[in-house]
Amino acid sequence: MSRVLRTLEVWKLGVVNYLDALKLQEKLVLDRKSHRRCDTLLSLQHPPTYTVGKRQTVHNLLIPQSDLEQIGAELHYTQRGGDITFHGPQQAILYPIISLRDVGVGARRYVEKIELTMIELAALYGVKACPGQTGETGVWVGDRKIGAIGVRISNGITSHGMAFNIDPDLNYFRHIVPCGITDKEVTSLRKETDVDLPAEEIIQEQLISCFARIFGYSNLIWKEGSSITFEKNETE
Repeated sequence: MSRVLRTLEVWKLGVVNYLDALKLQEKLVLDRKSHRRCDTLLSLQHPPTYTVGKRQTVHNLLIPQSDLEQIGAELHYTQRGGDITFHGPQQAILYPIISLRDVGVGARRYVEKIELTMIELAALYGVKACPGQTGETGVWVGDRKIGAIGVRISNGITSHGMAFNIDPDLNYFRHIVPCGITDKEVTSLRKETDVDLPAEEIIQEQLISCFARIFGYSNLIWKEGSSITFEKNETE
């Protein structure tokens, strides 16, 4: 019996405003539900942005919302799982828009594979990361969080996803209780590894490769720049 060739479109989007990325995900989820497109992976970064999950735990933002503009950050409410988190430059973000039925995993196993994706990336640089303890989402190096997870699943189609800290400004995390967990630090690949890091784009591509391998995609179609401009405009 021959192995099925599973295809994943990878969209390399660069820096994208959070609300624009949200609209794009919503359109792609609808397209995936109606079988108008194959599984798609968005690879991007955001300007400094705090996001709150569907539980709306904005009390874990430790500064007045009116002060956010002074530190150059935005705040957005979302329908993903998880608590408050921060997105910003030098953080590798992946948003998978995939069919769990086609992948053949349930919600719990999906999150475990997302964790494993970031754990494998960290291991490439000699960093031993692991899933959080009970009640601790994301991926950790000891008691320091290096990767955040917040997913949404609608009719078996995923959105939102993971954020891995390459070398973001960790000061932004001081203004929140990251993922609602007190007395824990946030860290980055830069802080944890003794290896000289390559260009950020290379690390992002390594994260994509880890994802594709763990989820069993053997045929990757890469899109970037002008090749996806039209599709992005469809969301406007």
